[in-house]
Amino acid sequence: MSDAVTVPPPRTSQEADRPHVPEGGAAPAHAAPGGLAGALAGAKAVVAETVGLGRDLAAITAGTARTAPAPEDRRFADPAWRDNPAYRRLGQGYLAWSAALDRLVDRYQAGGGDPRAVERARFAVGALTSAAAPTNTLLGNPAALKKAVETGGRSVVRGAKALVTDVVHNGGLPQQTDRSAFVVGRDVAVTPGAVVYRDEVIELIQYRPTTARVRERPLLLVPPMINRYYMLDLRPGRSFVEYAVAQGLQVFLISWRNPSRQHAHWDLDTYAERIRRAIAVARQVTGSPDVNTMGFCAGGIVLTTLLNHLAAVEDTSVHSAAFGVTLLDFSGSAPINAFSGRRMVGLSKRISRTRGVIPARTMGSVFTWMRPDDLIFNYLVDQWLMGQAPPAFDVLAWNADGTNLPAALHEQFLRIYQEHTLVRPGAETVLGSPVDLGSITVPTFVTGAVTDHITPWTGCYRTTQLFSGPSTFVLSSSGHVQSLVNPPGNPRMNWSIGSATGPDPEEWRATAERHTGSWWESWAPWTVERSGDEVPAPRELGSGNHPPLEAAPGSYVLDRVPG
Repeated sequence: MSDAVTVPPPRTSQEADRPHVPEGGAAPAHAAPGGLAGALAGAKAVVAETVGLGRDLAAITAGTARTAPAPEDRRFADPAWRDNPAYRRLGQGYLAWSAALDRLVDRYQAGGGDPRAVERARFAVGALTSAAAPTNTLLGNPAALKKAVETGGRSVVRGAKALVTDVVHNGGLPQQTDRSAFVVGRDVAVTPGAVVYRDEVIELIQYRPTTARVRERPLLLVPPMINRYYMLDLRPGRSFVEYAVAQGLQVFLISWRNPSRQHAHWDLDTYAERIRRAIAVARQVTGSPDVNTMGFCAGGIVLTTLLNHLAAVEDTSVHSAAFGVTLLDFSGSAPINAFSGRRMVGLSKRISRTRGVIPARTMGSVFTWMRPDDLIFNYLVDQWLMGQAPPAFDVLAWNADGTNLPAALHEQFLRIYQEHTLVRPGAETVLGSPVDLGSITVPTFVTGAVTDHITPWTGCYRTTQLFSGPSTFVLSSSGHVQSLVNPPGNPRMNWSIGSATGPDPEEWRATAERHTGSWWESWAPWTVERSGDEVPAPRELGSGNHPPLEAAPGSYVLDRVPG
């Protein structure tokens, strides 16, 4: 549930002349492999793929193979992989081997393998084949060798220094970005506003209007508690907060405190109660009887539990709810299932119970390994082999600026993930109310992202079917974080929109309207329509009961605790 960054396109392996492999090696699609039959089916698949790989390698050795990397595979972009016979054969052999392993996982899935076991196998194979790429070594990377010759060996020296620094200070992983290039409050999180409420868990920021008139009903943004909030307020022109304010909306945003060992007991009740308090403050400051809300990723999960409680006690203080890449039902197939094994979950629980929190670095490493080519080895090559400095990029700087997760909330999230307790009425209780998502009747606006590797879009679509109110679904063309940091004006982006009327996401997609640009442009009119009449913009932030405490971005995002 963490918000990991999607950068260059993922590597895909294609083999143009793979020999035909008999289908007899795969188990029937209707029968889950198990017992002797499953073992035999698995053995046949291994034998079939081994034979096929042997044929491929023979053709590669003879120089007759047409195997080639995919055009978007940046690892093999250097001309040596085409022109040099040794490198060409090395690359072809690696691609044939990794493709054979991928097909074994596909066979296991097609044979009815347990979905979570399939994802674990796919994760293991992906990590193995990514790590084994010849381009991750100096001798196996012709571009790095050329760089070493051109610089008289200086690139090798710089790379060695970077490797040592990362082993000592970055958990043994290459740095993704130069964090010093972006200072919170100076370069990012600069939309003008003020903290108008603070307790031990949250600061509530009210943003200054930029229009002469604003809508009566305020908007409360609920970012994930496992990331810093300024994903929603990056640099000017790339800030969702800035965009929302420009639409004439009165915007409030929760800034979560970064918990430490003493906050190990913070749980769903703790966080849901803080959203409830934020709603009350926004209502009091603006004079509105209710608010619109929008939750992002894990923030959307907690917002959902509060909406359930409000429905249970007949509290109408929320008028509508929007969700950004939020997954509530974890029963479907998703890459995150690679970490569902009993040992992995048990280890995770022991870490959080011992330390009181799951550290930000631990969570970051887990999600980084879900995209090893893009988020590890891409930077390993650039920095350790090529001797280049880490890039300066705002989203990557935010991604490296992680937060902890308190032990109690972590265990509840694991239960939601493993036992699907949010979608089983009565299986979870928050603020004293048994969770029954069908009781939520407010209008909802739900987003997903086509290439999202954290919360698959089909799972996000499922959210529209869990509530009882009218729902609109929007599908963005990008990945998990890029779908949120997605300002209008990019002609390479697109989004599809349609009312979510049926359970099949693919049927929805077939009839949805497709548009070029950013889904923000569909969310804004949907929200404005539900934000009441226009009134003069307030001259001052806060109110008599909730005066400004300090200027945005506040203290909690900087890990400072006010005295």
